[in-house]
Amino acid sequence: MAEIEISKDLTDLSEGDLEGFFVGWPTKPSADAHLRQIKGSTLAILAREAGSRRVIGFVTALTDGVLFGYISALEVLPGYQGRGIGKQLVDAVLAELKQVYAIDLVCDPDVQPFYATSGLIPYHSMVARRREKIV
Repeated sequence: MAEIEISKDLTDLSEGDLEGFFVGWPTKPSADAHLRQIKGSTLAILAREAGSRRVIGFVTALTDGVLFGYISALEVLPGYQGRGIGKQLVDAVLAELKQVYAIDLVCDPDVQPFYATSGLIPYHSMVARRREKIV
C-alpha cells in the first residue's frame, strides 16, 4: 500500500487533481465548482499518495473558529476506500477544530457508525437540498 500524505496545502491545486469524486451523487458538481468548494472552505485537508499531485481524498469544514464548525464534505476515491484514509481526514479536521464548541455534519444513517469511530454522535438536523444549484 502506498504511503498517504495528509496536508492543508492547497498551493497549485487544480481541477485535474480532483477527478473521480462524488460517485453516486444524483447531480455531481462541475470540476470548477469542486475546486471552488475546496478553496472556499474555511478549512480543507487533502489526502494524496506520497509524491503525487492527485487528490485521493479530502475533507472540508466551515467555522467561526469559536462556537460552531460544520464538516461540509468528506470524500475518498472508491479505489482507496477501506484503508483508513477517511478516518485520518476526519480525525485531522476534528483536531484542527478542537477549540470549537459544536461541530456538526449531515450524513446518511448508513455512515453514522463510521463517524462514531471519531467520537461524533447522532443528533437532529434540518436540511435543504437545491440540486439545481450545483454547477
